[in-house]
Amino acid sequence: MRALFPVMTLLFSGCLAALPDNQSLPVKQACLISEERAIPITLEIARSSEERSRGLMEREMLEPDAGMLFVYSNERRADHGFWMYRTLIPLDIAYLDRQGTIRAIRQMAPCPSGQGRDCPTYRAGVPFYLALEMNQGYFQSRKIEVGDRLSLEPSDCH
Repeated sequence: MRALFPVMTLLFSGCLAALPDNQSLPVKQACLISEERAIPITLEIARSSEERSRGLMEREMLEPDAGMLFVYSNERRADHGFWMYRTLIPLDIAYLDRQGTIRAIRQMAPCPSGQGRDCPTYRAGVPFYLALEMNQGYFQSRKIEVGDRLSLEPSDCH
């Protein structure tokens, strides 16, 4: 067993090293549009399954008007959700349809467990194509609600 420990440690560290460094994700200027205004935000875009799996894990902070957009090529079912395993900061998540309309918003707390299976899943409750994570309280403090939308078009953000 003692001889197995160094091997397991190397394997585990290799798995972590294989996760993409999300600092290198594409960054896009976008805005959230409500009836009243357009709010500019800066988004990291996670498109691949590896990028989405890594998400905002291990981050100690997120800039006030920054977030991460998770993009799926196929619609996700309503029972699909996100968890906060190894995520250190409390987040809001908005689940959006293909056109970027917010269908649901949830608040997510960091999971202190060292085991992913012990972390709760924050289910969307609606089918979705996009998920947008921002600092917890972001949507409420800016009066962004279900029915508002995300635009990745600079011309919409004036």
